[in-house]
Amino acid sequence: MHQRAKTVAVIVSIAGAVALFAAVTPKLPPPFATPSADNHPVVVPEPSGARLSVPADFKVEVFAEGFSTPRYMALGPNNEILLADSAHGPNGAVYIIKAGGQRKKLIEGLNQPYGLAFWNGYLYVGEPDSIKRYRYDAKAMSVGKGEEVISLAGLGTHHWSRDLLFDRAGKKLYVGVGSGSNDSAGEDPRRAAINQYNPDGSGHVIFASGTRNPTGLRWYPGTDTLWAAVQERDTLGDDLVPDFFTHIQQGGFYGWPYAYAGPHEDPFNKGKRPDLVAKTVVPDVLLGSHVAVLDFIFYTGNRFPAEYRGGAFLALHGSWNRSKRVGQSVAFLPFRDGKPAGELTEVVKGWMISPDQRDVWGRPVGLLQLPDGSLLISDDGGKKIWHLHYGAKAS
Repeated sequence: MHQRAKTVAVIVSIAGAVALFAAVTPKLPPPFATPSADNHPVVVPEPSGARLSVPADFKVEVFAEGFSTPRYMALGPNNEILLADSAHGPNGAVYIIKAGGQRKKLIEGLNQPYGLAFWNGYLYVGEPDSIKRYRYDAKAMSVGKGEEVISLAGLGTHHWSRDLLFDRAGKKLYVGVGSGSNDSAGEDPRRAAINQYNPDGSGHVIFASGTRNPTGLRWYPGTDTLWAAVQERDTLGDDLVPDFFTHIQQGGFYGWPYAYAGPHEDPFNKGKRPDLVAKTVVPDVLLGSHVAVLDFIFYTGNRFPAEYRGGAFLALHGSWNRSKRVGQSVAFLPFRDGKPAGELTEVVKGWMISPDQRDVWGRPVGLLQLPDGSLLISDDGGKKIWHLHYGAKAS
C-alpha cells in the first residue's frame, strides 16, 4: 500500500492539458493557480462539413444511431453486441445491436444502466443504486426476471456509473463506485472505491480505495492485473487534478479526498489524514486534468497495425472544469511487456469544434473490440455508435 518507488509514465499533453513530466512525485501546479472554470460543453447537431479525424488508412463511420444515452458496451456469449442506454429511469434500457445497426430492446424500465457483465448464464447490469442479474438465453437473446444481488441504496447520486467486471475464474465481481462530491470526507466507504463481491452479492470487501470515480475496469490481457481509469476532482484549477490510468493494487489507497497524484495534499482536507497522504499510491499514468476518461480497452486484435497490439484505447469524454476544452476524443497509449511504454496520442478526434468554444457535436464514452479486430465507440452526445476500422471495411 505504500507509494511505489517508480517513475510515473511520461505522457504528452492533449490539447495543452498538461506538460510532459516524469518523476516519482510528479511536479504539478499549486492549487488555484488558475480560477475554477464553469465551462460546460454544449452538444450541438453535427455541423455541416464536420468530420472526424483518424490516422492514415483508418476509417470511422456511423454504426448505429437514434439512442438516448448510449454508453457502456459488451459482447454476449455469441458475440452479439449489447449496449447500455443510460437514460434516467425509467427510460434506461439494454439493447442487443444486430447486423446493419438494427436493435432489439432486451431490458427496459431501468434507471441509468451502465456496467454489463456475463457470468454463469446471467447478465449483470449496474444501476446507480443496484446491481441486478438476469438469466440470459443466448439462443433466443432474451432474459428472465431481474434479481437484485447488490443493493447500493443511498449511493445513487453524483457519480452514478457502475462498472462491473468478473475475474477470469468467475469467482469475484468487481464494482466501481464513484464519490458523491469533490472533497467531502466521511462518505460511505463503498464510494470512491473498487468493491469486490461474490457473484451472489455476498462477501463484500473494499479491494482498493481513494479512487474518486473509477471507470472502465479491465484485466490486462492474459493476466490477473486489474487496471482502471479514474476521474479526479474538480475546482482546483485548469491543470488540477490529473485524471489517471493505473493498475490497481489490492488494498491500495489512491488519495481521494486527502491527496492526489501521489502525496499532493488536497487543500480542502489539509492536515486531516497525513497517514493516508503519505501512503497514497502514485498512478502509472497521469492523463491530464479534466479529460474525464470514461472507458478504455486493451487491444488484442490483428485488424490494426502491430504498434496498436497490447496497447490501450481510452475514451476521453471531456469535462466542464477547464477554461480551454480538452477531451472529446479517443486516445491510444502503447504498452510493452504489460506496462505503458510511450506517449498518449489522439486517434479519433474532431467532435470538439474548438478548445475555446463550448460547442461539441459528440462525446465518446464506451469502447468495444469486435471479433474481427475493429472497434466500436459509443457517443452519448451524438446519441450514436461509431465504427473504427483499418483498411478495407471490416465485417
